[in-house]
Amino acid sequence: MALYIKVGSGKSRWAPFGLCKSKVELAIYIVLCYFPAMIERNIRPELLAAAGEYPAVTVLGPRQSGKTTLVRMVFPDKPYFSMEDPDVRLAAETDPRGFLAQCPEGAVLDEIQRLPLLLSYLQGIIDRVQKPGMFILTGSHQPELQQGISQSLAGRTAILTLFPFALKELRSYRQEWDPFDLVVKGGYPRLHESGLAPGRFFNGYLQTYVERDVRALINLKDLRAFQQFLTLLAGRVGQIVNYASLSNDVGVSATTIKNWIGVLKASFVVWELPPYFENIGKRVIKSPKVYFCDTGLVAFLLGIETAEQAARDPLRGALFENLVLLEILKKRLNAGKRPELFFYRDSNGNEVDLIIKSQRELIPVEIKSAATFSPNFIKGIEHFQVAAGDRCRPGHVLYNGQSAHTVKGVRIANPFLEGEFL
Repeated sequence: MALYIKVGSGKSRWAPFGLCKSKVELAIYIVLCYFPAMIERNIRPELLAAAGEYPAVTVLGPRQSGKTTLVRMVFPDKPYFSMEDPDVRLAAETDPRGFLAQCPEGAVLDEIQRLPLLLSYLQGIIDRVQKPGMFILTGSHQPELQQGISQSLAGRTAILTLFPFALKELRSYRQEWDPFDLVVKGGYPRLHESGLAPGRFFNGYLQTYVERDVRALINLKDLRAFQQFLTLLAGRVGQIVNYASLSNDVGVSATTIKNWIGVLKASFVVWELPPYFENIGKRVIKSPKVYFCDTGLVAFLLGIETAEQAARDPLRGALFENLVLLEILKKRLNAGKRPELFFYRDSNGNEVDLIIKSQRELIPVEIKSAATFSPNFIKGIEHFQVAAGDRCRPGHVLYNGQSAHTVKGVRIANPFLEGEFL
């Protein structure tokens, strides 16, 4: 007869004490009961492969996207130091050589952008030892890291980018997801692991991380104006940003708006989808569109609290588009690939939501939140096929309907039902 012990908090769980053959097995079982299940991230194989080739691997990404958990799970035997810890940062800043001497086999250095001067000292160790996978670095700000890497670690580190959970990873919690439920919740690991309410999570995230990071990158004098700008930008998700319009609405200069967007990009709050105009003879739009790195934050900024609200919001199409584009982007980043994602729009209003560049081929993709297919969905694709010529493949329409079929060679499918994005 097995003896069970009660562990954990919240929902009761019972550990089969009598079935554990050793203290180690019991400890492992208790840990699994106490802590939420750790999801194996899709980027893990690429991280291991990069560590097998480069002496350092740098993992960039938004705060709270799971970088620390990832690198500590993949490299559990490496010493771990967080530059967010003031004592650790002070020790490393005061005596960088002595600090690094305590980890001759390498280490995990978390949030390295907090102390970029350490990169210069890493260069000397890496060049002397020449061993792959010595140092695993993480960072949430691009400017400091990119400057330090270009100066000290060029050619010595692989660079990966980790976004919040992708749909494939979220299926470890639940197999079926309504896309508009995903829009509201987003993919931040802690929100799902701890079952947090999206509103409270993103309110704290905005104040704790976004505003702090912005202050760290620029001399922000008027926080209220920046908060207003962020909300207005959320209302323009999936659009080409009109700097003059935002400038008038917020009451700051267009140059300030450009700088603020640059800061949001550097902090992984927003990302830009560039236009495709290579070898296209006609006049095309050459300004990028702006999307958010997590749809949950957009929904929060827009005051959307439920999937039902998101599904009937005037911006439902843009929110659905942001969600699908993120899944496609994450798939490429997790494989260590350059995204090579674009959109197409000419001066006559002909448009394709997404152009995927695969070697020399171009794959046009339309993204529609509608549940019913319409022949109009493929008009932009047909126009682009003519403009791009032989390089263009038939293309896809990703929509929210139930059926999958092919129309004029264009594949029509719901990626949330099929479980696979391009």
